[in-house]
Amino acid sequence: MTTPIIHLDAAALRVLAHPLRSRLLSELRLHGPATATDLAERLVTNTGATSYHLRKLESVGLVSDTGEGAGKRRIWAAASRGHEMTPSDFVGDEDAEESMTWLTRHYVAQLADRAEGWFQAERGWPREWRDALGYGDDGVVVTAEQATAMGKELMAVIDRYRNAGVGDPDARRVLVSTMALPVHAQFEESRS
Repeated sequence: MTTPIIHLDAAALRVLAHPLRSRLLSELRLHGPATATDLAERLVTNTGATSYHLRKLESVGLVSDTGEGAGKRRIWAAASRGHEMTPSDFVGDEDAEESMTWLTRHYVAQLADRAEGWFQAERGWPREWRDALGYGDDGVVVTAEQATAMGKELMAVIDRYRNAGVGDPDARRVLVSTMALPVHAQFEESRS
């Protein structure tokens, strides 16, 4: 059974901060269990590299062998629906902080690619989906504690809708991304 969320420690963070490993984990989370051969084909890489990196992900508990494969054909699955990290856990650990920075930038780039794909395909989707999906932003004035509470409330809303459409043929899987960034005076000055 898949764990909902894994909290990354420094070892898991360092393992995951790798282009192929992060793509392998994303592929397993988005499309379900697969063999190294299937994953190599989808990600346009070789089976040997894929197997090696799956074992590295397994070593820190991010993927697991389902035990359903036959012979050398192991079937791999993501060990969780998602992961989280607490930046303050890594203060003073230069390698972990660099890994966190790389991984965060990688995820932002993936989000930008997905958004571009949606904006290209949007016109071909039904009106109700075009109105329901897309981009929006807003600003709030909060303390760090209030920002944490807001994040927890947003996650509770997402949890409430996680499987709301299961069984409905009109339902689609939707990526919901949240991001809270500070508005610094230096950013404001650069716009004027």
